[in-house]
Amino acid sequence: MSFRPRIAVASPSVAEYKSIAEWLTPEGYEGFRLAIPDRVADELRDRAFDLLVVDSGMAATAINAVRARNPQVPIVVLGEPNPAAEAQATARGAVYLTRPVDRTLFVCTVSMAIMESRPVRRSERKQARVAVVVHGVPSQIVDVSKEGMRLEIPRVSKAAPPPPVFDVTVPLLGVALNVRRLWIASPPQAVREAIWYGGELSNNSRRVELAWLTLVDALPGARVTLDVQ
Repeated sequence: MSFRPRIAVASPSVAEYKSIAEWLTPEGYEGFRLAIPDRVADELRDRAFDLLVVDSGMAATAINAVRARNPQVPIVVLGEPNPAAEAQATARGAVYLTRPVDRTLFVCTVSMAIMESRPVRRSERKQARVAVVVHGVPSQIVDVSKEGMRLEIPRVSKAAPPPPVFDVTVPLLGVALNVRRLWIASPPQAVREAIWYGGELSNNSRRVELAWLTLVDALPGARVTLDVQ
């Protein structure tokens, strides 16, 4: 089973988007266009993606929306040669590429940004299918490590995404875990009506931590072959 990182493209130019999509597809990425410039913030809140490519004219609004949702999502800003705009983008943690955009440089920039945004795991990840409740939504844990988990949360109409720190109720353990969100990603086609969230345990009591470690240690040690981090 393969994973294709999703790249959101916010550009007023259809031709530019088509070129970017053609560059991304052979590299194993899935590009999609945010088509309504004056609603780019709403679209960014409603859709799952792993990297944003945005026109400099929309950058300020888009960066604010992305950073509120997930501070670690990489952003690439496309614009004309403009030192001030480049400085502003860089200050917000984005990469600024000037037009005309070179294909090789663009693909390299996207690839490096995706790689660098993936957190380093300190222990083995194990497969798990554990029923949980996240933000009132019945969900499930997909895999676990001693530090955290990957959650599969169904897409629920009008339901807000989990905040940067949220509770995961685990009926099996009889505890609620305090989890800090690390990343958001789209699952494979087979589970397209859901979103994956990666998170690490954060500021839990010793009793809750021990309950979690007991669950992780009890699971078989086979490594997960599907990896998005």
